[in-house]
Amino acid sequence: MEFGFTLNRTANASAWRLLPNGWDFVAFPLIICLIAMAAVGFHQTMAPMSTLHEQVISLDPVHLPEYALRTTLRMLAAMVASLLFTLVYGTLAAKSKRAGKVLVPILDILQSVPVLGYISFTVTFFLALFPSRVLGAELAAIFAIWTSQAWNMTFSFYQSLRTVPRDLDEVARGFHLTGWQRFWKLEVPFAMPGLIWNMMMSMSGGWFFVVASESITVGDQSITLPGIGAYLAQAIADKNMHAVGWVILAMVIVILAYDQLLFRPLVAWADKFRMENTSSGDAPESWLLDLIRRTRLIRLLLVPARLLVSRAARAPLRLPARMAQSARRPDRKGASRAGDLAWGAFVLLLTFYVVYRVVAYVSTGVTWGDVGHVFLMGFITLARVALLIAISSVIWVPLGVLIGLRPALAEKIQPLAQFLAAFPANLMFPVFVIVIVRFHLNPDIWLSPLIVLGTQWYILFNVIAGATSYPNDYREVAANFHIRGWQWWRKAMLPGIFPYYVTGAITASGGAWNASIVSEYVQWGDTKLAAHGLGAYIAQTTAAGDFPKIILGIAVMSLFVTLFNRLLWRPLYAYAESRLRLD
Repeated sequence: MEFGFTLNRTANASAWRLLPNGWDFVAFPLIICLIAMAAVGFHQTMAPMSTLHEQVISLDPVHLPEYALRTTLRMLAAMVASLLFTLVYGTLAAKSKRAGKVLVPILDILQSVPVLGYISFTVTFFLALFPSRVLGAELAAIFAIWTSQAWNMTFSFYQSLRTVPRDLDEVARGFHLTGWQRFWKLEVPFAMPGLIWNMMMSMSGGWFFVVASESITVGDQSITLPGIGAYLAQAIADKNMHAVGWVILAMVIVILAYDQLLFRPLVAWADKFRMENTSSGDAPESWLLDLIRRTRLIRLLLVPARLLVSRAARAPLRLPARMAQSARRPDRKGASRAGDLAWGAFVLLLTFYVVYRVVAYVSTGVTWGDVGHVFLMGFITLARVALLIAISSVIWVPLGVLIGLRPALAEKIQPLAQFLAAFPANLMFPVFVIVIVRFHLNPDIWLSPLIVLGTQWYILFNVIAGATSYPNDYREVAANFHIRGWQWWRKAMLPGIFPYYVTGAITASGGAWNASIVSEYVQWGDTKLAAHGLGAYIAQTTAAGDFPKIILGIAVMSLFVTLFNRLLWRPLYAYAESRLRLD
């Protein structure tokens, strides 16, 4: 009887574990609501194109929840695409010497190409893929948002892969991990804290160009997608300050939802990947992550996916490892050198061909005087960008370290920083235009802060990521040796966060060039103000539809950004990679 009672009790316990608990009843409605919102958004995306011509953006606040949902889904889709791109592109650039020589400069150029430049030449392609569906226009908008997210995340991941500590690398070799296992068991976890903070920055940066992505013009055809960006563009055109206020409120709600439902759980989950031997004392927390962990049925439903991911990460795929080993053999050095020369020659020829085709097209609509004028405008914007990045660094590096070393403070600051980073410069146009016109101020000076308004946060978020990833045992060693003041900054903290700062400065610099297009040429109703600079030149030629001059402006901006990165940021990056690794 006793044995039968034990079996019955065990069976009841097993059955009881399959039943939902109270936390499941709290989590299920939340999950069902998220699935329903995604389904509604997908149904609207597959609607006929004619619905866009029938719908007119209304400034009635009643429509804002629907607009916010559409914008949120576009930005989430762009974020997923950016993450996939980051894992593939960043890995190739960091792992392959030949690919890195091409992919890293291309990434420098891509981040310098303005969103307006992408929209001008890619929207026709996406519309042609789905000519009778809203999906084509949606993909064009998602691609535009993707271009404002992917580069920052890729640079962060690339930097992490290049600065994996040597002792962890030796441990991976000691366990004979294959290239695939090393990637998922060592490199991705090591890069995760910095990548998540840059995902937050990229999501916030997407708001900066959401207006351009939701109001698309192709020749004489204008396509306006329902969303917060289109609502804001209409409010600016109508000079409706009440509507601008409703936009700010909607953005606050959406950013808080993203923070609570996505990023804060990710930050709390990624805390376990910190490289340290001692606990930091107060780890970041998330009510949603705690809720999922307390559920019974939902956790049970997630077990198959967790097992699948775990087994995939442990799969003994050895092809990358064998390729790396063969490349290091002495008898392969000659062949490798010949391959490098052939690859370099191919890249050089391809570059000359592309430059020749671009010059041939641009020369049909511009003169040498135009080229000189554009370069002069480029130097003016360069001076603005350099000065603003320097000021931002002085302000945000100390504050970023202060926040990153205190997880509890970082948890409180995170939503505010996300909101400030997501705050589009367009919302400040009324204030700047009214003040400049009222007091007859110089646009060349007073429009400049708009350039760094959305890009300075790249520095802050990357410094926070670096301080968050700084090993707690290193901090304890510095405390035990009584290292304080400027010596602590110079010997301990600045070397530890310097790779992260360089990553943030690179993306902030490229983002500032991009932001100059909407910051040097602003509009509030019928009032337009323009500062001297390359951004204003591109904005004005884009509005005029002069494609040769658009290409000239984009090419010169890409050249300036690439040279700026090569002459300043890349040497600093190489120094951080070789001399300031946390080994």
